Amino acid sequence: MQVEFIFDGADYVHERDNKRLAKNHFKLKELMQDEHFRTLGEISALIHVPEASVSAALRDFRKEKFGKHILNKKYLGNGLYSYQLILNK
Repeated sequence: MQVEFIFDGADYVHERDNKRLAKNHFKLKELMQDEHFRTLGEISALIHVPEASVSAALRDFRKEKFGKHILNKKYLGNGLYSYQLILNK
């Protein structure tokens, strides 16, 4: 079963962006389902998605239309955070 997400944003163009954003969403979900804390840089390196895109995608997981999952963050110091995604079952 293929899931169709409705992404949005000021610069979003469905024909151009939907396939890429959906792919990023699934890669991020697959990685983060283990509930380990990771920095944006670590996530970016593991799934080959820019850090800004990782940050935006993590925020999307908190939205109701994307599952209203829990996103925890820990301050590591010097402006650096790590993130943990807890998926609703």
